[in-house]
Amino acid sequence: MTALPDAVPRRRVAVFGAGAIGCWVGARLEAVADVTLIGRPRVIDALAGGVRATDLDGGDVRTRPALATEPAAAATADLVIVTVKSAATAEAGTTLAAVLRPDVAVVSLQNGVRNARVLADALPGRRVVAGMVPFNVVRPEPDRFHRATEGALLFAPCPELAQACAAAGLAHAEREDMPAVLWGKLVINLGNAINALCGLPLVDQLSQRAFRRCFAACQREALATLRAAGEHAARLLAIPPRWMPALLELPDAVFRPLARRMVAVDPTARSSMWDDLEHGRVTEIDYLQGEIVALADRLRRDAPVNRRVVELVHAAEAGGRRDYTGAELAALLVRA
Repeated sequence: MTALPDAVPRRRVAVFGAGAIGCWVGARLEAVADVTLIGRPRVIDALAGGVRATDLDGGDVRTRPALATEPAAAATADLVIVTVKSAATAEAGTTLAAVLRPDVAVVSLQNGVRNARVLADALPGRRVVAGMVPFNVVRPEPDRFHRATEGALLFAPCPELAQACAAAGLAHAEREDMPAVLWGKLVINLGNAINALCGLPLVDQLSQRAFRRCFAACQREALATLRAAGEHAARLLAIPPRWMPALLELPDAVFRPLARRMVAVDPTARSSMWDDLEHGRVTEIDYLQGEIVALADRLRRDAPVNRRVVELVHAAEAGGRRDYTGAELAALLVRA
């Protein structure tokens, strides 16, 4: 955690991509910063009466950040937090390049491992910082954003964001090993697609060994691919990434009490990929399982499990199934 100076200036923070993560983080920072949420009209219109950020531990914050639909609203920001979907990162960078001050700090709080590089390419001369959100945020009501799993924001050294988080009481840590952190998060996020394809809340999905075996197969293949590429996945949970597949494959009676000690999960939580499919949006599958497939291709290796998941999610985007049972999904993936 970063020590908070005696006097912290009230920063101007723009959140570009006012989805679930962006609105929750923005609402939490509003107590100590002048926050502007920039998003699509359908999202911004629903927030006209204010934003409510709640937590699985009972926290409840109500606030009224500034709202905007035009990128120009970020022109005076000291800190810009980018939370758009990965596929929109290049466009976001190009759009922001036309309006941002040259001394602004830009932080990527997105899934995937390449977004900070994409933003840096589009924003030459600006300071671009890689970050990671370990928790899940759902939107149970149009103006309420609920943190449904636990965890602290992680990002490369960035005094502006660290000081704001400290002042707001928002758990965070600055990390020098962000590439490994991003790979570690991606390995955990491989479960998003399994959740999206079964349609169950995360707690219900993880309580069934067949679904966990699918998740484990994705992780085991991903970890082997990362080792072959000389990449490291950082430890973000109570156990190292290399132990996760074996843990997931344990019998239900053994797994459940261990899982409860590792991470708290709201019983209503679902993955962001499930939410994308539910609302007819393109998912981030190409930046999760697809990233493993692309890395395997570059190494001239095969990644059949993750490749098959990519195919199933793209089929679901086109109206295909997303109600697989554990046995059905395991038959498709574990045998691969």
